[in-house]
Amino acid sequence: MQMLKSNHKDAYALILDAIDIGVYKPGDRLVESELADRFGVSRTPIREALQRLETQSLLTRDGRSLIVASLDHNQLAELYVVRTELEGLAARLAARHAAPEEIRVLREMVQEDRALLGDPGALARANRRFHKQIHLASHNRYLVQQLDLVHRSMALLATTSLAVDGRGELALEEHEAIVSAIEKADGEAAYQALKHHLSAAFETRLKSDATAAQAAE
Repeated sequence: MQMLKSNHKDAYALILDAIDIGVYKPGDRLVESELADRFGVSRTPIREALQRLETQSLLTRDGRSLIVASLDHNQLAELYVVRTELEGLAARLAARHAAPEEIRVLREMVQEDRALLGDPGALARANRRFHKQIHLASHNRYLVQQLDLVHRSMALLATTSLAVDGRGELALEEHEAIVSAIEKADGEAAYQALKHHLSAAFETRLKSDATAAQAAE
């Protein structure tokens, strides 16, 4: 199992990062003693971190055990509604406020990420980095904070839509359209391009989930 190294003792951030990168997946049981050994942290901050994560619905109870939560169909749909609107707003604001340097970074990300096609895990990490850069380019700290909360919940998805054949190429084309709109300072076009991007990702995920459910029958 992948190990995480850190020079700080923020147990909450360590566990959250482990969930985000897939060390712990939905349904996995989290045990205080094992987490303390893994991260080199005493059990008290681990216990406090687990309580905090449970309060945020990132962990749930299975009897006496805490497990990484999963999202049902309705929760997934609700999450995408909120994410789409907030990220669309971020793109709109980025079109107004992004510095030329920020736009160049976004464009470079799209170009560099083409080398990751065929590696869904790496592409998913790069995708999160790209979206985070748009959040920051909005220059609205309160919006960034809300999007951070949304993306924590996205970590509860066990798979990435980018693993579906052909989705990676389409996603990068959609990223290109978002950056082009931001570069032209066209807020409405940026908003619509990002909404289209997330709608396509959601549709891909729904189809993938339906196929998986049918195969399991």
